[in-house]
Parts: sequence; C-alpha cells; structure tokens
Amino acid sequence: MLLATGVTVAQNRSAPIEFGNGGISTSIGRQLVVLTDSTGNLSPEQALVADGYVPSDQDVPNLQVTSAAYWLRFTIRNGSAGNVLVLSVPYAEIDEVDLFTVEQGGLERIAHTGRSREWRERTPEGAEYTFEITVPIGGEQEYLIRVRGFKPIHVPIHLDTPSRSAWKRMGHSAFLGSYAGIMLVMALYNLFVFLSIRDRSYLYYVLYILAICSAQLTFLGAGPLQTLELPAWFESRSSIFFALLAIVLGMEFARRFIGTKDTVPRMHKFVPMFFVLIVVNLVIYSAFDPAIGYQLAQAMGGLSAIYLLIMASLAWRRGSRQAGFFLLAWVAFLVGVVVFVLKDAGVLAFTTLTQYAMPIGSAIEGVLLSFGLADRINILRKEKEASQAEALNASRENERIIREQNMLLEDKVQQRTHALQESNEHLKRTQTQLVNAEKMASLGQLTAGIAHEINNPINFITSNIAPLRRNIGEIVEVMQGYRSVDAQNAAVQIKALKEQEEKLGLQESIDELDSIIESIAEGSSRTAEIVRGLRNFSRLDQDDLKESDLNEGLRSTLAVLAPQFRDRVRMDVQLGEVPRVECFPGKVNQVFMNILTNAVQATLIRTGDVPGVIRVTTSLLNDHVVVSIKDNGIGMSDEVKARMYDPFFTTKPVGEGTGLGLAIVYGIIEDHQGNITVDSIVGQGTEFRILLPLRHVRLNERRA
Repeated sequence: MLLATGVTVAQNRSAPIEFGNGGISTSIGRQLVVLTDSTGNLSPEQALVADGYVPSDQDVPNLQVTSAAYWLRFTIRNGSAGNVLVLSVPYAEIDEVDLFTVEQGGLERIAHTGRSREWRERTPEGAEYTFEITVPIGGEQEYLIRVRGFKPIHVPIHLDTPSRSAWKRMGHSAFLGSYAGIMLVMALYNLFVFLSIRDRSYLYYVLYILAICSAQLTFLGAGPLQTLELPAWFESRSSIFFALLAIVLGMEFARRFIGTKDTVPRMHKFVPMFFVLIVVNLVIYSAFDPAIGYQLAQAMGGLSAIYLLIMASLAWRRGSRQAGFFLLAWVAFLVGVVVFVLKDAGVLAFTTLTQYAMPIGSAIEGVLLSFGLADRINILRKEKEASQAEALNASRENERIIREQNMLLEDKVQQRTHALQESNEHLKRTQTQLVNAEKMASLGQLTAGIAHEINNPINFITSNIAPLRRNIGEIVEVMQGYRSVDAQNAAVQIKALKEQEEKLGLQESIDELDSIIESIAEGSSRTAEIVRGLRNFSRLDQDDLKESDLNEGLRSTLAVLAPQFRDRVRMDVQLGEVPRVECFPGKVNQVFMNILTNAVQATLIRTGDVPGVIRVTTSLLNDHVVVSIKDNGIGMSDEVKARMYDPFFTTKPVGEGTGLGLAIVYGIIEDHQGNITVDSIVGQGTEFRILLPLRHVRLNERRA
C-alpha cells in the first residue's frame, strides 16, 4: 500500500523548477501540474494523493469563472546563493489562497489568505499574496497551492530573491501611486471648477473618476476600502460594486456632458433602463450567485460601453463638439477594457501590459475628458461673452425705447392725472350728494311723523276758532247793546238786554271761553315743544365744534322719532350723569337718529309675544362718554356684521333703504376719534356701543 501511494505521488509530481541567482523572469505556470477539485471540498492530504493532475500549458494558468477549487503542485530546486526565496501571486482577485510545503512527515501550511477570508484569519497579514519560502541551497522543496474564486482566476506565480521581489513591489506601488495621483488631480481640479461654475457635468465627472479609480485599484489589490479591513463578504465583491457604480456615473456624466437630451433625445430616454438593469445585477451578485453576477456585470459593462459609443457618435455627427472629445476618450478606455476582457477570456496572455491595460485606459480617458471639460469652459465663456454682448445691445435698445416710452408716459400721466382730479372732484360731489340724499331720506321719514305730531295740536286750535268767534261775537253784541242804552229808556232797554243774554246763553259762552283758551294754549305749547325738539336735534345753529350735552341730544332725537315707536316699542332710557363732550352736535344727533331708527325697525320686524324694548344708556369711562343703544330685535348674522358699514349695503327691501345710514355713522364716529362696537345675536337683538372722547384730539393738536 505504501509502495502504491509512493508511485501515485511520483506520477503527480512535475519536473523540478531550477532557480538560480538570476531568478525567474516569467511566471512558472508551464512548470506545474493542476488538479481540478470540482466540489471544492478536498483536504490538502487528499489533494496530495489524488489522481488527475495535468500539466499546465500556460505561463499564467487561466482557470476562468467556476465554483471549483484548483490545486497547483510544483517542486523548486534552489541553485541560488541563499535559502530564502519569495513566491508571489500578483493577482488580487483570488478569493481563497492556501500554500503548503510537502514534507516527509506530511503537509505544512505556510499561507492562508484571500479576498473572501476575514482579515483576522489571514496568514500572513495584508492584501498581497507574497510569501517567503525556505529552500535549502542545492536542495529541493515541493509545494502545493490551493486557489478558488468566483471571478476569472489567473494564477501568475513568480519566484524571486527577496531583493528582486522588493524592486518589483516598488515598481507596482509606483504605478498604482502614479495612477491614483493622476486620477485624484483630475478629480480635485474638476471639483474646483464645479464649485466655481456650478455645472453638474463636472460633479458627475468627479464622482465617475473616483468610482473608476476605486474599481481599478481594487482589481489590483490596492483599493481605498482594502485598508479599512472591512468584512470579507464586502471586500470580495467591492471591485464589481465600484465598477457598476462607475457605469452609472459614467452614463449620467455622458448624458450631461454631451447634451444627449437635445442631440439624441430618443437614446437619452433609454439610459435609465441601464440603471434598472444594474440594480438587478447588483442584487443577483450580492444575494444569489456571485459567479453569474460577475458575468452579468461584464455583459453590462460591454453593453453600456457600446451604447455610449453609439450615442456619442450620433451626437458628434449632429454637431456636438463635446461628443467628439468624449468619443476620443471613450475609445481609449474601451481599448483597455477590450484587452482586459480578452485577457480574462484567455485570448491574450496575462502580462504586465494586459494586467494594467484597463487602469492605463481609464487614466488616458480621464485626461482626455479633462481636456473636453476644459474646452467646455472655453465654450461657456464664449457663449457668456456673446450673451453679455447681446444683452448689452438689448439693454441699449431697451434704454432708447424706455426714453421714448417715458416721454409718452409723462404725457399720459399728465392727462391721466388731470382726468383723475376731475374724477375725484366728481366723486366728492357724488359722495356729498349721496350723504345729502341719505339725510333727505331720513328727513322724509321724520316729516311724516312730525306732520302727524304737529297736526294734533293744530287741530286743537283750528277746531276752537269757530266757537271762539261765535262766543266773542255774542259777547260783543250784548256789550254794544249796553253801550247804546239812554237814560230815558234805560229800564226797558236793560230788561230787553237781559232777555237777550238769557236767549243767547251768554254766561255759558263766557264759561266756555276758558276751556277754549286753555285748549288753544295747550296746542300752542305742544307745537312749540315739537319745534324746539326739532331745532335741538338738527342743531342748525351749531355747525361748529362745541361742547354739547349728549343726554340732551338723545332726548331731542327720541322726541323727534317718537311718532315712529309710540305705542309700539317701549323705550327704557337711563341717562347717567356725564360731562359735556366737545363735538359737532348736529352730526352726533344724526348718529343717534340712524342707530335708533334701525333699532326701532329691527324691533318692529320681530314677531312673537315678546314686547319690543329699546334700552338707551349713557355712562362715563375714563375720558370717554359711552352711549349704549340695545334692542331685542331680529339681530344680525356674522355675514351682515362684516358688511354693515359698507356703503349701499342694506338688508331692507328695494326702495326702503339706501344702505348709507351706518356708513355715515361710521364716518362721523371716526371723524370724532371715537369708537363704535357691535354685539349682535340672530333672534335675540343687537347692541351698539359708541365711545366719544371728551375732547376733540385733532382740533386740540391744531390749536397746539
């Protein structure tokens, strides 16, 4: 059994790799044998004795995209001057890498690393697959490497002395630093431009540069996130994440930079479909099958590149200058992408040029696009200068037009001002006529009542004139008879006169004279009282500002309005002791009359068994006299209260009101620097509260 095992192991071994002082300039891929572990579950011991190793026919074995693991076996014969060698696998996208030495006593693991393994599990630490091995000088040592990945696996295996390896690593770092520096400089420059001119094309370009740079550096094992020791799940997928993000940002930048919305609107509308497909690609790659997701990502990259190429070509043919710059830059990047894809497909050999083709292409693309963006600034500047010149010419033309228009406008303003002055004078005359009309309407209402009120005492007088004339005639007739009596016939004549007195009822006539005179005196007194009340109300002799007794004005107003409410509305008058108020008495009496008239009408309109009552009170509040007129009429709604001071607004039927009564009231109270408030509830009544200052403020200011 041991003999059979020894024979199997011997058959699976390749010829020793001769390593001298000069090292090996290429990968040792053709000098090793490869075993395919389709399940990925073989242990190192099982792989060591397994059948199926086949010689590699490539300098850099290309294992394509598969879920299988691969075992690579080789023997090194050390012909150098040192026993410490450096074995490196300069391909960062391998997910699992294990290195074993084959000893007589079994296997010893030297390295356990890879993208899909957590940082704390990796030996040696770090992101590079570079391992120090010990081979005795002049002796041989056999090695076994296990690799696995979910992306195309290339296994370039290099053997070098420590010094040569250090120089190669320095050169690799210098390339990565130069690439990252170029990309960052372009990003920072265009970020500054964006902050200066606020053109979003520059912002999307900056984001695109950062995304494509991160993707390329991640492919090469030096991505910006690899220094953060993130979870292995994310790190192993970060290169595709950055690549898909770069596709999104690149297409959005192209749309804005080229102006596809105007030049190729149909193709412009279909770009968001790529964004949806990329999201689906990310879901498949992240949550389901990373191998299928990687192949879809490559397909998305190729499809989007072709779409952008066609879109830019059409835009360039239609006169887009920016599309020409984009085409030139995009072709340079596509050359790098094509070389990278052909390398993954095994068409091109894995060399330093094919490995770095895509970063070189992206750097050239970034530089050319920066030229295009710089040219865009020149175009924008020229457009701005042309726009400014056009605006200047337009401004001068507008200035000329404005001067001419100002001249016409001044003439029209003068004409309009004259017309407005005439209209204003006409309006004032109309307003005065309307106010006078309201006064005449009020006077008309008063006339009917006053005529009836005066007619009664006049009737007393006129009805007593005939009996007075008759009685006086009889007395005069008898008196003349007595005056004609002579001395000779005195007895006879006096007797005849006595009989005449009895016949005429002279004593009854004399007694009747007293009642007639009293009746005439009463009618005259009542007439004089009405005239005096009317004169006090109208204040025709007091048109100037004077101190007035508001209580007297209320009494006069009530006396004038008495015919309207007598025997129908009860007046509850409680006038307090208030000082005289500096006012226009006639106007204030008009306020009282308008409000009392409305109160009487509102009370009479109300139906029901509740008797109509109007309560009038006066009181002193600080330096104001308060007049309250409260009725239990129909009240007012909020809509009516909101408009009750509007001229010509009335709730009365057509022909019964002008709508100017309360408007005049409001104007008179405002002219006296007073205040008027209203509390009203529909169906319960209304209360007007009038506050008048004791002194007329504006008049006092003029006097001062």
